[in-house]
Amino acid sequence: MADDEQEDQKEYRWETGYEKTWEAIKDDEDGMLDGAIAEIIQKAKRQRQAQKTKQNRLGMMRHMFVVLDCSESMSVPDLKPTRLRCTVKLLELFIEEFFDQNPISQLGLIALKAKRAEKVTELTGTSRVHLKALESLANVSLTSEPSLQNGLDLALKSLKVVPSHASREIVIIMGSLTTCDPVDINLTIDELKKEGIRCSVISLSAEIHVARYLTQQTMGTFGAVLDDAHFRDQLMSQVDPPPAAKTQHNSLIRMGFPHTKNEVEGKDAPLSMCMCHIENLEEPSELTTTGHHCPQCNSKYCELPVECQSCGLTLVSAPHLARSYHHLFPVPNFEELPFEAMPASSSDFTSDVRECYGCAKALGQGVDKVADKVVFRCGFCKQFFCVDCDIFIHDTLHACVGCNTIPGVDGLVYQQSSKSDQVDAHPGPSKQRGQFAM
Repeated sequence: MADDEQEDQKEYRWETGYEKTWEAIKDDEDGMLDGAIAEIIQKAKRQRQAQKTKQNRLGMMRHMFVVLDCSESMSVPDLKPTRLRCTVKLLELFIEEFFDQNPISQLGLIALKAKRAEKVTELTGTSRVHLKALESLANVSLTSEPSLQNGLDLALKSLKVVPSHASREIVIIMGSLTTCDPVDINLTIDELKKEGIRCSVISLSAEIHVARYLTQQTMGTFGAVLDDAHFRDQLMSQVDPPPAAKTQHNSLIRMGFPHTKNEVEGKDAPLSMCMCHIENLEEPSELTTTGHHCPQCNSKYCELPVECQSCGLTLVSAPHLARSYHHLFPVPNFEELPFEAMPASSSDFTSDVRECYGCAKALGQGVDKVADKVVFRCGFCKQFFCVDCDIFIHDTLHACVGCNTIPGVDGLVYQQSSKSDQVDAHPGPSKQRGQFAM
């Protein structure tokens, strides 16, 4: 008995793993507790969407370094199983989402180990390279303290040579409360501010003054996580492109649209090696007939987007540009209405069923009866959606389903201009179908 009590005292309550605390929640006769829980869940789902604001200028071509703390403090088990393993898992999700929403951007990884900074991956637009590097970071030995200044200097050295029209960012994930720097870190912060590099910090422990000061000087964001769910929200908030910096210049950018060679003079394309793997010792280039050929120098590459190593031309595809376009003209937030304000759906066999226009789910029935107390209506096509379709439209699809499927609805006028009183443009069906395919 005494041994059991000693084992229980080894961990605080907030250090233990997740328990099934929801099983202790029982609804009363009126179901008021379920209603409160459903309301909290809905607000949590729409929190990221509500925080979005329309910007006139955004940094669309992003060059970002993620600086990861690999010091002894990352072995603390307050985030299960440890801070490092939890961070690696969330970074895998972040990288996939980042390149999905920012296909013409580039990302790099820097690890802070034993008061030194090590560049794990260079700036590249291939998510596969970063995901493979994260697998090796999950088993790294955690010792000593981090050096925030060394990590910033290493990222600054690479971002300095990035063209001025690109957005340059650094996202720092810190688990330690201290930093061991060689000289005054304020010199590095002043240099980052001068170069217009935006720095954001996510602290896994508590608020740190130097980290808060860094984000204030560079117009970044600072957040201290509460748990793994809050950590995920903080990390995913870095997916959307930030407002363009004042030092960011407007200029025309040369881009190439590669072509494929399936046949040459009636014969199969010749075997050739791709430039992206020709110097890679771990994954050497192989002789293949398929690939993307640069329109300027005819070099071959496996994946897009990429910067041509021979001529320096940025190679992209048309869908990549289209998917980057939706950040400038986001779908306006739908109007939140009570379920009773929704009219019954027209049907031959029933007249009292209310359906979501997106997923055709019957609202206010079955297990989702409590969760469907609130519905969302588009201000253009006047169609009603459930909370899941509302989030899917704004975060993933980036186009209203009703505005793109109902003939004669001018639902895409929000993408013409923000000057609402003078909008008289009526896009045709072909343009509507093109926008829906972004």
